[in-house]
Amino acid sequence: MAAAVLAGLLCAAGCGSDGGSGGGDHPGRSTAPTPTPSGDPAEQAAYLVRHLSDAELVGQVLMPVAYGYRADSVSKQSAAHNRSIAGADTPAQLVRRYHLGGLMLVNEGGGAGDPTAQTNPTSNIATPGQVRRLTGGLQQAGRTAGLPMLIGTDQEFGTVLRIGTGISPLPTGLGVGAAHDAKLTRTAWAMAGSELAALGVNVDFAPDADVLGGPGNTVIGSRSFGSDPTAVAGQVSAAVGGLQSAGVAASPKHFPGHGHTSTDSHRAMPVLTQSRAQLDAQDLPPFEAAIRAGSWLIMAGHLDVQSIDPGVPATLSHKLLHDVLRGQLHYDGVVVSDALNMAPITDRYDGGQAAVHALLAGNDLLLEPPNLTAAQHGLLAALKSGQLPRSRLVEAARRVLTLRARLARFGQPAASTVHSAGHEKVAQQVAAAAMTVLRGRCSGPLVSGTVRLTGGTEQKRAWLAAALRADGVSVGDSGGTQVALTGYGDTTADLAPDAAVTVAMDEPYLAAKVHSPTVLASFGATKESMGAVADVLAGKAAAPGRSPVDVPGLPRSAC
Repeated sequence: MAAAVLAGLLCAAGCGSDGGSGGGDHPGRSTAPTPTPSGDPAEQAAYLVRHLSDAELVGQVLMPVAYGYRADSVSKQSAAHNRSIAGADTPAQLVRRYHLGGLMLVNEGGGAGDPTAQTNPTSNIATPGQVRRLTGGLQQAGRTAGLPMLIGTDQEFGTVLRIGTGISPLPTGLGVGAAHDAKLTRTAWAMAGSELAALGVNVDFAPDADVLGGPGNTVIGSRSFGSDPTAVAGQVSAAVGGLQSAGVAASPKHFPGHGHTSTDSHRAMPVLTQSRAQLDAQDLPPFEAAIRAGSWLIMAGHLDVQSIDPGVPATLSHKLLHDVLRGQLHYDGVVVSDALNMAPITDRYDGGQAAVHALLAGNDLLLEPPNLTAAQHGLLAALKSGQLPRSRLVEAARRVLTLRARLARFGQPAASTVHSAGHEKVAQQVAAAAMTVLRGRCSGPLVSGTVRLTGGTEQKRAWLAAALRADGVSVGDSGGTQVALTGYGDTTADLAPDAAVTVAMDEPYLAAKVHSPTVLASFGATKESMGAVADVLAGKAAAPGRSPVDVPGLPRSAC
């Protein structure tokens, strides 16, 4: 039934909320009110699903993208993109028309949080202030019976960072792993979660729970916490706990593990050739740890797991999602698919069929269907024909609504929370803890005289130069001691053979190929990471980190 009626039903039970404007295009049922629910999120959800129309139930399980920087007013180009995938102009119109339970925030092609990207028609993220205004408008459009809608993004930090300006950044996943301090990890992700919550983002499709199988995996690369399943499991557990303590749902990914393949699942389906025993020992421990930590979501990956369901993406595999994730690992939270607009899905099914198969396989939330209208129509048609049992749709919607009810218990932090002095201190602590000496001295200044910086980007060199000068080190444009920055797509051809110091900012594997007497790994290229590099070079700080992956010919730490 209409959201206004639902709001009255739930508020009669003491929800204390203003309801919201969730009206749409489909009539609801005239179901008589049932006994009022308790404040328990699961009971609230079970109560609500009994009063939702089929179209409203379908809306709960869809989490598309809607382009534009405001909820109710977007550029002509963004409106055209929205019409092409959903037949509506603005994000708010999409939310109301499809009774959506969630919406995805993306930054495609404009750089992570680039303020100039507001002309990008395929983005909805620019600055923290803009994101907060957008999410506020979306919540006005999308509340169901007083429950906040799910607003999610991919904020992993490192190479996957959707909101990149005006926030307190963390280093890469490998950097957090190098710090090898679960307590600090929890603190860091609680900080990150509180900033997301302040911006109105209540779902983070993070942390990455993939265990790296070796240097050949450049797809996951520095997104992972490392190559040791036990260590990665500890980091994943801490990150989940930190995020969710701040009222942001974590979503460890990519189940059952993307770390032992070099194929990019955006473009083709990776094949996992491990035996079942190897999968259990190498890939599943971080997901088991996430479940023990109470993760509210887990993301399924588009992965062909040969030992369990060969030829079928995990996102469409009942054997993996039901038998393994639900049965073996006893997970009862929300299973969210990886984006359904990726090649392993679109190569097999059209938008309607993909949505039906994903729901039947065991996903509860369908991320980024390529065409929202097709996904909705496909699910409703399958429901009518009996291909999709109504019990499966209700089960999925109930899990999503339980999450929404759980998130309703958290208030939104003030905007001043974002990039506060306290948060900046946490970001600096994590960057400093990640610093690792792979070759060279472990104390005292590592450079002398004037320093010349090469490699990296102009911005990274500027950050490092400013930090070195603040530490009393002279920086010049020629001569002197060469400090070379490397990482983020660099190859051996980009290495500086005569550099006195080489700093690996991303994956550390190239460090095995340099001849510098001093080799450092920062595992990050943020301003805070460059500050930590400067402190180590100047002898102002030690480098306590240990590489979370093996680098051929080098120790995990020279210290």
